Amino acid sequence: MSEHDWLTQRFAEHRNRLTGLAYKMLGSRGDAEDAVQEAWLRVNRADADKVENPAGWLTTVVARVCLNMLETRRARREEPAGAVPPDPAVPHANPEPAGQAGPEDEALLADSVGVALMVVLDTLTPGERLALVLHDVFDVPFGEIGAIIDRSPAAARQLASRARRRVQGAAAASSSAHSRKREIVAAFLAASRGGDFSALLALLDPGAVLVADPEAVRMGAPGEVRGADAVAAMFSGRAEAARPALVDGVPAAVWAYRGRPKVVFNFSITDGRITRIAMDAEPDLLHDLDIVFLSANDKGR
Repeated sequence: MSEHDWLTQRFAEHRNRLTGLAYKMLGSRGDAEDAVQEAWLRVNRADADKVENPAGWLTTVVARVCLNMLETRRARREEPAGAVPPDPAVPHANPEPAGQAGPEDEALLADSVGVALMVVLDTLTPGERLALVLHDVFDVPFGEIGAIIDRSPAAARQLASRARRRVQGAAAASSSAHSRKREIVAAFLAASRGGDFSALLALLDPGAVLVADPEAVRMGAPGEVRGADAVAAMFSGRAEAARPALVDGVPAAVWAYRGRPKVVFNFSITDGRITRIAMDAEPDLLHDLDIVFLSANDKGR
């Protein structure tokens, strides 16, 4: 096997992990794919004879590409393209982790990287992002991280610590907000099923609006309903089949038929009241959503 073929094979083996790394760094699946493609162009020009640790070396190449993209985005004050998609599965960067995070860090990442980290990504500097993701998600030692960002291991550790504190704060705020939203959605569904018009009104903002996408309209939903009274009347005694769910990690409701989601109800809430309910039924949209059904009495603990 030629050196080029050997390197191509190693890259293919690690491609999913590298895409996961780029996604965590950049917050956009499209940008992540661009970064991995750029990394491949660099790898393709490299001298494979000098590569002793393919996993670590490929991680470094992709990390540097992402760092350049982050710095360019920061200089241009660009936003990531598109809505943040569900997280891809991300295994560890190295077959043998170089350093384990503590239990509290592992719990933090499990609960918050998918939502909270994406919320605060744009408040982190490129160096903070890279240090946090490489160390806390991929177990890359601070010595290697420092080499990538031209800092000492101690400086890299400090960057990750600073970013981690921001994520912890965002995770706490996100958890509290989602718990409250889950309670409101559950209460709304219960009032709807029970035909409790007064309870529905209490949960709705006076200017609440219900909007439906074209597919939901085709299924019989009104295109738009405005005002708490009208929205409450629309839902009173209905929604028997709608179930509370997490949609891309956010509390919502879903109507499914024979186990397949047909309509997603997304709720916008301000000051404890529902201001907007959006009914989405486009099959292509539903196919790409990460939907986790909750028990009817799960109000978010």
